[in-house]
Order: sequence, then structure tokens, then C-alpha cells
Amino acid sequence: MARATRIRCFVAVDIDAPDVVSRIRALQEDLLRTEARVKLVEPQNLHITLAFIGEVPPVLVERAKDALSRIHYKSFTIKLEGMGAFPSLMRPRVIWIGVHEGAALLTDLASLVRRELKRAGVPFDPKDFVPHLTLARVKGSNPTLTAWLRRLEAVEAGEITVDKVKLKKSRLTHHGPIYETLYEKPLE
Repeated sequence: MARATRIRCFVAVDIDAPDVVSRIRALQEDLLRTEARVKLVEPQNLHITLAFIGEVPPVLVERAKDALSRIHYKSFTIKLEGMGAFPSLMRPRVIWIGVHEGAALLTDLASLVRRELKRAGVPFDPKDFVPHLTLARVKGSNPTLTAWLRRLEAVEAGEITVDKVKLKKSRLTHHGPIYETLYEKPLE
């Protein structure tokens, strides 16, 4: 018997302001010069995940859309600033830019999204929300990468207006993930 169709999805804020994407691309190109082995996040895939749902059946995707439709939140501005790495600068696996101004509002929005998903019975990764934008995944580090990260700890990538929340489908391929917006909830 064939396995029921499941859809890999998450709730996110897209980073698509052209000036911000351009600055991020410049940082990514600079990162490549460290000669660390990294997989960059493609410009069209830049986003801040508010809740990772994972692979769920279509009925839960519909519930997630319904949950997002109930969200009422005012739009706001965030400032992307400060380079960092998970789990640490000395052992980087994920390279990110932090959210400076607007981080508390973004955290509040993520809490609201998660609360509505829970009310709708939609499971999601319960890890604490840490406001960040992933730039790259590290496949192999070197001392140059750690020095690069330290040098850019205060870098500014720009401001974006958070004016919508999206339910995104993620299809994994050999060339990287392909995202598709399944539902978009405008903020007020």
C-alpha cells in the first residue's frame, strides 16, 4: 500500500527586500572566500522560520492555514544585524545574521503563531524560537571561518518590514530545497 501523501512545511517571514538580499549575497560571497566548505541559502529561500511543522498529511496543512488566518498582529520593522553561528563560533554548523531591533516583536509573533497552531492541533518543533536568518550551513570549518565570523559580529544587513506570515512547503532536492507558498496571512 502506498504511503499517504505528506507535505513538509513551516511558517516563516520571507526576506525579500532587494537591498537587504543584495547585502546578504555580498556577505555570502565574502564567506566563500574563507574557503570553508559551506552550503549557502539561495537568495529566493531567505526567510526567518517562526515554526517548523515538518512532514504532515494534507488535513494538517489545511488546519495550519486556518490557524494562520486567525492571527491578528500589526506589521513592524526588524533590523538584521550581527553575525553568529550555531552551536558556537568555534564549532560553526549554521551561520546566521541576528535580529536586532524588532526581535521582541518577532518573538511575540512566533509565540502567537505557535499558540494558534497548537490550538488547531498542528504539531511543530517545540525548540525555543531564536530570531535569526540562516545564511549557510557549514560542511567543513577552518580557522579563517572563525576569524571571519568574529570580524563580522556587528555587521548590519538592513531593515525589513514584517507585514505577512507565510505557510511554506519545502521540497528537498539534490540541488537544495525548493519552497512554495501555500498560504499567506497579511499583518495589519
